[in-house]
Amino acid sequence: MRDPIKLDIMSDPICPWCYIGKAHLDKALAERPDHPFVIEWHPFQLNPDMPAGGMDRRAYLEGKFGGKEAAVRAYAPVVEHAGKAGLTINFEAMGRTPNTLNAHRLIHWAGIEGRQTAAVSALFKAYFVEARDIGDAEVLADIADSIEMDAAVVAKLLQSDEDAQSIRDRDAHSREMGINSVPTFIVGNQHAVPGAQPPALWLKVIDELTGVDPS
Repeated sequence: MRDPIKLDIMSDPICPWCYIGKAHLDKALAERPDHPFVIEWHPFQLNPDMPAGGMDRRAYLEGKFGGKEAAVRAYAPVVEHAGKAGLTINFEAMGRTPNTLNAHRLIHWAGIEGRQTAAVSALFKAYFVEARDIGDAEVLADIADSIEMDAAVVAKLLQSDEDAQSIRDRDAHSREMGINSVPTFIVGNQHAVPGAQPPALWLKVIDELTGVDPS
């Protein structure tokens, strides 16, 4: 049995490139079911200064891009790559841009129960496909329930500050390491792979790590 290799992923559940990057990685992992990766997701907030309750998405887009038309142009490559990856992104239905601190707390708690990747997948689906407000505690408790976590426990934790500072500290640590965009993948605690890389790159990485000749 080959030794496992850690794959650390810095990500934010409202980052469309993270959503696309995960889909690409998932495709490669499905083609190499004997891959050596042990995956752990780490917090990185795209908008760490976002108000706790989030903000109206139109106001967010106007502040960031200068208006809806500029935002449409900025997101055009995202829509194109998402489509190629077979993903849905329902930008038109999104009413709010959330603060993702609590979503990252949920991912952390899910990791304790061995459900971290399931939580990340559920958050991506809730935000990008269903256009739900993943900054809302009730939404997060419902997502927890959907991946067989105890929704009542999660709801109670969300009412507290449990692990909030730890998430902020881990986010800050990633930035201190020089990470300034997501997704960023770190292979074996050594090699950083930035961006939503295509499945072919991951297949090559896996084959090199496992000594497999793809030919």
